Amino acid sequence: MNVTKKVLIAAVSAFALAGCATTGSANTAGDDSGSDDAPRFAAKTEAEGPFPSTYSAYPGAPTALVGATVYDGAGNRIEGGTVLFRDGKVEAVGGSDLSTAGYTVLDGSGKFVTPGIIDIHSHLGDYPSPGVDAHSDGNEATAPTTPDVWAEHSVWPQDPGFSRAMANGGITALQILPGSANLMGGRSVTLKNVPSRTVQGMKFPGAPYGFKMACGENPKRVYGGRGRKPSTRMGNFAVNRQTWYDAINYANDEDAKRDLGKETLKGVLEGEILVHNHCYRADEMALVMDMAKEVGYKVTAFHHAVEAYKIGDLLRENGVCSAIWADWYGFKMEAYDAIMENAALLQQEGACVVIHSDSQNDIQRLNQEAAKAQAAGKRLGIEISDADVIGWITLNAAKAMGIDDMTGSLESGKMADVVLWNGDPLSVYSRPEKVWIDGALMFDAMDRKRRPVSDFELGQPGEGDVK
Repeated sequence: MNVTKKVLIAAVSAFALAGCATTGSANTAGDDSGSDDAPRFAAKTEAEGPFPSTYSAYPGAPTALVGATVYDGAGNRIEGGTVLFRDGKVEAVGGSDLSTAGYTVLDGSGKFVTPGIIDIHSHLGDYPSPGVDAHSDGNEATAPTTPDVWAEHSVWPQDPGFSRAMANGGITALQILPGSANLMGGRSVTLKNVPSRTVQGMKFPGAPYGFKMACGENPKRVYGGRGRKPSTRMGNFAVNRQTWYDAINYANDEDAKRDLGKETLKGVLEGEILVHNHCYRADEMALVMDMAKEVGYKVTAFHHAVEAYKIGDLLRENGVCSAIWADWYGFKMEAYDAIMENAALLQQEGACVVIHSDSQNDIQRLNQEAAKAQAAGKRLGIEISDADVIGWITLNAAKAMGIDDMTGSLESGKMADVVLWNGDPLSVYSRPEKVWIDGALMFDAMDRKRRPVSDFELGQPGEGDVK
């Protein structure tokens, strides 16, 4: 083995989680049940969590960041602020009057502090790098509805995109979604952006599952191209509605045979699984919201949503977030009415705005994407504060993912997911200097030992290398 690689493996091993993930096995009843009617074998139920998180925070030290400009994610800006965190939690956020006794003090003068950046729409691990067919695991494009699949069962934890997202973009949490080939693509999973041997070791504890849906061109192109239904937008809605009706019947039938897909849909109907719907056109978003009311679920966020600016009032009234790009435009017909002012117009309307990536590259610069959307609004005469714009990539994302009570803002009692930037985070010239997750220093641009590197960034060993 290459000597360099041996050293790196040793370093990564020292850095990795100590625990090995276990997912449990089938329960055996019967022998100890005392009942002849009890089943001999039984799988874990949904409520028992068959694929539990085994995430455990890395060790950290009590830390005080002092003298920096602090954006708390909730719309506030503090000049010369102080952020205190200990035992994985934020203890206090305020001015220079906060006592730092008992903390390791870091001088942030001239720098900026934000909550950890959150990407609500990522495919890292399911479409990892290197981007080869053998790694293409995001779309189960075998049927128009596949609510039975779970994105976490495709996530490859060694994807170098995870460490690049942290080092370049300050990403501390992200939602991994199935692709958009299907009307119902399956469950998403929310991850903490930490090194782990297993996806369970990255799984955000307490985060609700999401459910990926898609409307518009993708499903009708994929299945219409095979001569199957749906091949039109009306076919999309017909298949969706019938699938929901079948799920309602299942949810109301106490004697129904267990069905993995309908079990997921039942979780959506019960409000325990959050719907994230890929949808571009305003008219379709309005129809989807009506369909949701018809069958009894709620859309949490429309993703991509390039025409959301046309129905900002409807989105606000229905409490639906828009997870959008800053300026992606024209790459297919339903993206032709995209405008750079989308986010600003939604903000002006009082609707929920989230900037997302859908890209292994854009996830490394969500701060810059948010700044581009802010600048487009300013050119239109819509002034949006820097503090509110930071919320587009922190607290608003957390709200739409159902984790805002745990992360997304710098508030006492929340997870100490924190980024120290070497300059204004809304500047193209700024980068993360340090990143903490649950109070543990996971990246430090000034310390090579805290700059994770993947084997795939080192290249293949050559003949002249020491084996």
